[in-house]
Amino acid sequence: MPAGFVDEPALEDFLATPSAGLVADMAELEGDLVVLGAGGKMGPSLCRLARRALDAAGRTDAAVHAVSRWSDPAAARSLDDDGVHTVAFDLMDPDTGLGALPDAANVVFMVGAKFGSAAAPSHAWAVNAAMPDRVARRWPEARIAALSTGNVYPLVPLGSGGCDEEHPVGPVGEYAMSCLGRERVLAHAALTRGTRVSLVRLNYAIDLRYGVLADVASRVLAAEPVDVTTGSVNVVWQGYANQVTLRTLLHASAGSPFTVNLTGPETVSVRRLAQWFAEEFGTPAVCDGTEAGTALLSDASRAHALFGYPDVPLRTLVAWQADWLRRGLPLSGKPTKFQVRDGRF
Repeated sequence: MPAGFVDEPALEDFLATPSAGLVADMAELEGDLVVLGAGGKMGPSLCRLARRALDAAGRTDAAVHAVSRWSDPAAARSLDDDGVHTVAFDLMDPDTGLGALPDAANVVFMVGAKFGSAAAPSHAWAVNAAMPDRVARRWPEARIAALSTGNVYPLVPLGSGGCDEEHPVGPVGEYAMSCLGRERVLAHAALTRGTRVSLVRLNYAIDLRYGVLADVASRVLAAEPVDVTTGSVNVVWQGYANQVTLRTLLHASAGSPFTVNLTGPETVSVRRLAQWFAEEFGTPAVCDGTEAGTALLSDASRAHALFGYPDVPLRTLVAWQADWLRRGLPLSGKPTKFQVRDGRF
């Protein structure tokens, strides 16, 4: 386990290191892999991870197709250099059909619209709920692993342990409702056409360039107050999140989708996170507000039982995040807005 990362290539290299479990699972899969939305925050590292895992499994003939608009050509070139086949394609272009995209036996759906969904809810529904129907029709025989979100659950008491997969859904706001729409559309494909689907309810991935820890640590370092009204969160290392997402392909099922929560084992106090970062930076933590009695919390014990516990502990993530900021390494500029309680993103 490294003490930290000197630059983004070092981080990307670690994120792309497959576990023995992932290599074994990729050896069992057949056919190529298409990753839709590969240019997002998690996509490039997932594609590199998949490529390395396939190579380690002896499946060097299997292709990894990374589909995105690729507004950043340098990101696409970097993936191409690592053996990933990038495909420039606008999934929302009404004049282009998905038939132009590569055939594949495995699909990871990472496309989503969150920020700005309150101002443009129709766009959120078009991306999050309508597009999955097109995808399921394009690859009806494939295994489809679709990233969803813990936002499909309601806010629950802090001492509840979080929602497990059997907890009734209760999405708050247009974004969360449209994400539940994504799940329902893919579930319909699994029921009516026998498409094998896994639904991965993630919250919140930590990459060091973005995430809840980056949000809290940046404010502490800048001596700005940390809002603790949403008093607790779940977080998980993005490397683990990517590995689990890929491994759910083997669990994808027809009839009723395989559904799994994806996060860390702790219910993390936001106030305590601020205090930990204050200790790291040698500066006072300023907290604003009073903790509400509820928060968005998930119980990921099913994932931990199937795939093992996250390999990077919470306190290691805190130390890495503090070191990343002390080094002045880049952030994505895309805050999670985990503090939002009314579902308006």
